[in-house]
Amino acid sequence: MYGFHIVDKLQKIDEDIRSDQLKYHAKRVLVSKEFTFDAAHHLHHYEGKCKNLHGHTYKVVFGLSGYLDERGLMVDFGDIKEIWKTEIEIFLDHRYINETLPPMNTTAENIVVWIYEKMKESLQERQEQYKEARVEFVRLYETPTSYAEARREWMEVE
Repeated sequence: MYGFHIVDKLQKIDEDIRSDQLKYHAKRVLVSKEFTFDAAHHLHHYEGKCKNLHGHTYKVVFGLSGYLDERGLMVDFGDIKEIWKTEIEIFLDHRYINETLPPMNTTAENIVVWIYEKMKESLQERQEQYKEARVEFVRLYETPTSYAEARREWMEVE
């Protein structure tokens, strides 16, 4: 009953759908994108095995919210990837992060706030392009079952 179907006619802009119909709503929405990176680090003033130099395959999950542009996009996933690659990952991937990050103990709790701040700064520089885009959360997995999280409501309150 629900077999494979090839469309009869590909929808065309201004023929089958008007440009003013592309933006369906005016509500804030959240988009999310994940990345991984490999890095080495060690912890100071810590007596567990993480006091020794070791590495992780980290996973970062971004939650970004904002309003749609006239095309119905809040932010292109490719643009999030470009920000990640050029402004954040370069300090992290295949690096000894004790050297490449600002002076800090390289705990997941510290790193996730640094990543949050870098993405927030990048979005603020692009405010004209993205309608009130903001970082809602960043989650940093150090292992598949252990993560630290920074949320906007915690980061914006002093």
